[in-house]
Amino acid sequence: MKRLFSVLLALILPVQTAVSQPADEAGARKARSIAQLQSEGVPTIDHLPTVEPENESTRRNTKQVVERTIALAIVAVKGETGDHEMGQALIRQFDAASFFTPKEQAFMDDPNPSDQDRANFAWRYEGVHVMLWALGISPELERPDHICDVPFIAKTLRELGTDGLIRRARLRPQKELLDAADLIYRYDWAAVNARLKGEEPPARLDKGVVYEWHYALNWLIGYMDQDWDDISTDT
Repeated sequence: MKRLFSVLLALILPVQTAVSQPADEAGARKARSIAQLQSEGVPTIDHLPTVEPENESTRRNTKQVVERTIALAIVAVKGETGDHEMGQALIRQFDAASFFTPKEQAFMDDPNPSDQDRANFAWRYEGVHVMLWALGISPELERPDHICDVPFIAKTLRELGTDGLIRRARLRPQKELLDAADLIYRYDWAAVNARLKGEEPPARLDKGVVYEWHYALNWLIGYMDQDWDDISTDT
């Protein structure tokens, strides 16, 4: 059952159904996420739906995730530095000409992107961090309360290259990806809820990091079968 259908279902089911202890896989995942967030002092709501169960999610293959990792890293470098020639050199270095989405390609082709575009793409380092975790390169995601280790990302990709990353990668089990997607979904709800109230994000969450992780994890699990440029992070 996809998440949007779950939203409608949650609206028509009795309240006691939404708050009872779930026995299914997706419901049990939701319960674990809520317990973790409550232990951190992060607000939660019981009626926020589940993410898809494993048998209804999309399993990306290692090559897809590696190519997405490389593309995100290259657009982030150009976003950070504004160096068009460096971006083109990285495309050649990683043999990455076919890795980009239409929006990414337009950004990489533009020798003078706007400051806003540069800022938006620089945030994609966080997506690289998520992908390296999904590939088993980074040991854990930790909490989304600080920006990722960009020097580690640069060192890792420089040393491995595209082929080396494919050889070393061990894509995590789908269960782990879904667990992370469910948890970040609820972190994002808390961050958005605070913003709507004019408050700072709870428990020191970094709203930018939360958003980028939510975006990347939704792609990893194939949420709504959306392409990367069209990923939604509804809460």
